[in-house]
Amino acid sequence: MDTAELLKKVRKIEIKTKGLSKHIFSGEYHSAFKGRGMSFSEVRNYQYGDDVRNIDWNVTARTGEAHIKIFEEERELTVMLLIDVSRSSYFGTAEQMKNEILTEICAVLAFSAINNNDKVGVIFFSDKVEKYIPPKKGRQHTLRIIRELLNFEPTGKGTNIGVALEYFTNITKKRSITFLLSDFLTTGYENSLRIAARKHDIIGIHLYDEREKELPNIGLIHAMDSETGEMHWVDTSVAKIRNDYAKRFKDNLNYFKNIFVKSGTDVVSIQTDESYVNALLKFFKNRSK
Repeated sequence: MDTAELLKKVRKIEIKTKGLSKHIFSGEYHSAFKGRGMSFSEVRNYQYGDDVRNIDWNVTARTGEAHIKIFEEERELTVMLLIDVSRSSYFGTAEQMKNEILTEICAVLAFSAINNNDKVGVIFFSDKVEKYIPPKKGRQHTLRIIRELLNFEPTGKGTNIGVALEYFTNITKKRSITFLLSDFLTTGYENSLRIAARKHDIIGIHLYDEREKELPNIGLIHAMDSETGEMHWVDTSVAKIRNDYAKRFKDNLNYFKNIFVKSGTDVVSIQTDESYVNALLKFFKNRSK
């Protein structure tokens, strides 16, 4: 993709997703993700009903009058986006491929974060960690993330969510709001998720295409494995082949949902022909309750 085309696409995504973040998600995002703690604000005279545990004894001794410390919610957060850029994301039978929708979702989340004065960082992964962008604030930083998403070429072919989570756990010392975005067509990351979820607020965003759920009965097709690039002839008229295909998707989906529940983390599932706006809005509202 040449520079002019890339900038045009970046601008198009910015206009669409920035508007969504500002007019639809700004309040919902703020309500869904509270500050990570309480920070000191000021000292004032003690009033009837104040919590005596907050008395500032040093100021009280110095002035001869009871004073208490006032705390307020610490609003600034760090948002991390762990993004699956493996070859399986370059698939779609609806209007957009999965990687295109992932780009828009990440842009919405990033703009929502910076509208709330939060930092945003990114980890791109396939079967290895492809790239790390440290958390920062600001529009230019978000535009850089969008450019990378549009133009990034992974070197790995497979998917290893466990490796991404382990890298994230090691490199991110402070608690963060973490969105893990993938089609989750793999297993084996239960332990890595459990360890990461002890410290971080993790949300799994599962994006999938209808044709990944089941194969249509259309006879012999020449299909490519998106992870390996290998071509195979598949006879979709054979019921066992269609059933095995559907079972693999269902098994991966059940694994994904079960281990996220066990880890005390949230999940959002979005089909490529459905509105990700509605899915995210529903998630934010449920988090706010």
